[in-house]
Amino acid sequence: MRSMLAEQTDEELIKAYGEMLQESLDHPKEWHWYAAWIIELKGGAAVGDLCFKGLNDGGSVEIGYGITEENQGHGYATEAVEAAALWALKQPGVSRVEAETDPENGKSQRVLEKCGFIPSGIIGEEGPRFYKEG
Repeated sequence: MRSMLAEQTDEELIKAYGEMLQESLDHPKEWHWYAAWIIELKGGAAVGDLCFKGLNDGGSVEIGYGITEENQGHGYATEAVEAAALWALKQPGVSRVEAETDPENGKSQRVLEKCGFIPSGIIGEEGPRFYKEG
């Protein structure tokens, strides 16, 4: 996480990574719910990242993800979100995976829909919320 933070130049991501790092330090036994994961191809090339934004008391965990612009449109986000959601729903205490997208980001909304997420009808800080239950 520290290396991802050190390499980041986007102010919004610097803030998000900093918050995740602090949460993982504050919750060392649950660090995986506050970690950012690099999405890599088999050859090791990084194409994006995915994170969990904590597990709440109701059994819901939120994910966030992004694919570098030059690597979009190849199914990497769909594969990563599907794998992360399936893994999360198999973990003790997790009953639901949620995500938010920018209202204008139809590509991200299609990724969630392909992965079986359903619009919740709620608008969060970043835009429409989607969920998938186990």
